[in-house]
Amino acid sequence: MNAGLIEIIEKAISEQFGDCKVIGTRPISGGCINDAKRLQTTVGDFFIKVNSAIRFPGMFEAEAKGLKLLRSANELYVPKVITTGEFGGQQFLVTEFVESDIKADSFWEDFGTSLARLHRYSGNSFGLDHDNYIGSLAQSNTKADTWPSFFINNRLNPQLKLARDRGLVGEKLIKHFEGLYLKLPEIFPQEPPALLHGDLWSGNYMVSAEGRACIIDPAVYFGHREMDIAMTRLFGGFGYELYDAYNEEYPMEQGWEARMDICNLYPLLVHVNLFGGSYLSQVESIIRRF
Repeated sequence: MNAGLIEIIEKAISEQFGDCKVIGTRPISGGCINDAKRLQTTVGDFFIKVNSAIRFPGMFEAEAKGLKLLRSANELYVPKVITTGEFGGQQFLVTEFVESDIKADSFWEDFGTSLARLHRYSGNSFGLDHDNYIGSLAQSNTKADTWPSFFINNRLNPQLKLARDRGLVGEKLIKHFEGLYLKLPEIFPQEPPALLHGDLWSGNYMVSAEGRACIIDPAVYFGHREMDIAMTRLFGGFGYELYDAYNEEYPMEQGWEARMDICNLYPLLVHVNLFGGSYLSQVESIIRRF
């Protein structure tokens, strides 16, 4: 990090924790696209990630808002946002540093119960008052009164358009999606908009020093709660006890397991656009079945 960026960060941390000087940094895992580090200072360690403010405008500002919103629910452990900003064409996000530990015996049960309670936090409509990102792709959160309308116009159609523009999908598949759209009001049970993490795969949770689930790197919005559940099952990595505890706390409507593939059309299309057409066969298989 250059001297100007360090000076800005030292000032922001000093305002909250007293006089702060950066001692050093250590590279750590921070996702596919960010330069992530453990920031060592005279007042403790913090987590920082840096990326281009030109390529991904407003990415960390939106992520900070999402973290604060999730943290305000006080149901799952969410790292505290320290500061975010831009300098010299770069953007940065500084949060508290969460020491990783081993899972407590009740980790999955507690995770499931807390996730269910998080999903009881509701908004007046589906969407959010600002757009954000999922991975490195822009995510539209324009509000809608119904879940099918939001799912179609803010999740599936934008990804399909991007994939078509890149030559990854053809008109035949798009026609199949249009057929699916007609069925969505019958497929999804009507529920109030739920506060979602939005990108809840196994790489976006960690185990805190107390053995609790800590969620990171969100793509927050108010949506159908089955979207978060489906994402946990897309690539695996979550214990079955999570789902039992979730359903005990906030039971999902009958047939929820059959709806998981429909929910996961969105992250699968995101992966098509981020990593190429290797995920396309999964999308096509789901569409053929529905």
